[in-house]
Order: sequence, then C-alpha cells, then structure tokens
Amino acid sequence: MTAIGVAVVDVLAVDVLAVDVLKWPGVNMAFLASLLASTLLTLAAIPYGKRRPIGTPVSWGEAMLGATYAFGTLFLAFGVVPHQWIDHADKNLEWDRTRIVHGPGGILKPQSLGGWNPITLQYEAIRDIVVVVIHVYFFGLLIFIWMWWQKRGQTPTTAIETSTYGRPLVKKA
Repeated sequence: MTAIGVAVVDVLAVDVLAVDVLKWPGVNMAFLASLLASTLLTLAAIPYGKRRPIGTPVSWGEAMLGATYAFGTLFLAFGVVPHQWIDHADKNLEWDRTRIVHGPGGILKPQSLGGWNPITLQYEAIRDIVVVVIHVYFFGLLIFIWMWWQKRGQTPTTAIETSTYGRPLVKKA
C-alpha cells in the first residue's frame, strides 16, 4: 500500500471508528480476567449447592467464610469489572468527550458537525452505557443464583386437571 493509501485509511479510521484499526490497542486482559473470574465465582454456588444437604445448620465460621466469599465476589463484579472497562475505554480506546459518534458512513453525524442528527453522542456516553449493561448482567446473574439456591431440592408438583371454569376435576369413587 502506498503512503497516500495509508494516510487515507488512517484518516478514515480516525473519523469513522472509535479505534484506529492501524494502531489497535488489543484486548484488556485485566477487564477480561475480572469479568471471567467474577462470573465463575458467582456460578460456583451451583456445584456447592448441589453438594450441600438442604436444611443443614450453618456454623458461625461457615457463615463468615460465606459472607467473605460473597463480599469478594460482589466487589469483583460491581467494583473491579466496571472500573477495568472504564479504564480500558479511557486509556486504550480513548473514548472521551472529544470523540463524537459518527456511526457507519456518518449516519449519526450531529447537526453541529454538518449532519442530520439533532443529538451529539460522545463515545464517553457509550462507555457509560456499557458499564450499565455490565451491572445489569451481574444483577441478573445474582438473581438467577439466588432463585436457584432457594429452589434447590424442590420437586415440581403434578398439576390437577381443571375444568373450563378453573375448578379442579375430581373423579368420584
């Protein structure tokens, strides 16, 4: 590729994309490792819950260990993972207030820059939306784990056939 071609690609990449593809920052291993670790630590409650008998009393030592484990997992999920994403977006991707979202082909270009869109959207807002999605993911995962833990060991009941009026049908002997 000629020097002019590289310059044109470089200018297009900076104007259209949030990341210069010729200088790709790569993946942030701290973000990915913390995301994977917090998800696995949360899901580790399932094999533990299958192994532990239902109704077994908990000693104070087990309660303290469980509380420390839960605190550490929640701290990782709701503190470290969003921080690592924000750090990656700010430092590696350079998503700040000065970077304006133009969209593919300039379809989201704001009116202040000669486009049709009345909204000026910065990449910093997209970064913050990703943080909200991370929080929603972990909140949903925790609700799933809590529901699973509460329902473990329960067997589904067989439903009694009902009439069109909603009353149970009982055969007389």
